[in-house]
Amino acid sequence: MELLYKKCVPCEGGILPMNSGEAQKYMAEVTGWSLIDGKKIQKEFKFKDFKEVMVFVNKVADLAESEGHHPDIFIHGWNKVRFELSTHAIGGLSENDFIMAAKIDSIKTF
Repeated sequence: MELLYKKCVPCEGGILPMNSGEAQKYMAEVTGWSLIDGKKIQKEFKFKDFKEVMVFVNKVADLAESEGHHPDIFIHGWNKVRFELSTHAIGGLSENDFIMAAKIDSIKTF
């Protein structure tokens, strides 16, 4: 997947967020993610126990720091975590969100 090999680019604003057509094209690249109100994407992951959730969340945190693009993270229940991605500086979606989604998915597969 091409997104997996890209790097997030710092965004300080000044650009328009993706329109719904652009977002739909990227949605085809990230399996299992949902488009929410055209402004963010989200996905929930389920694990066998809380410890696995935390190991995964910490790996995503390391990834987010290295990419400079941070998801909203919601741990709920004892075995689930949901990530929401949007580019806050532009109030919507950018390619960075889909790059992070692809990279989060790649962590889960290992």
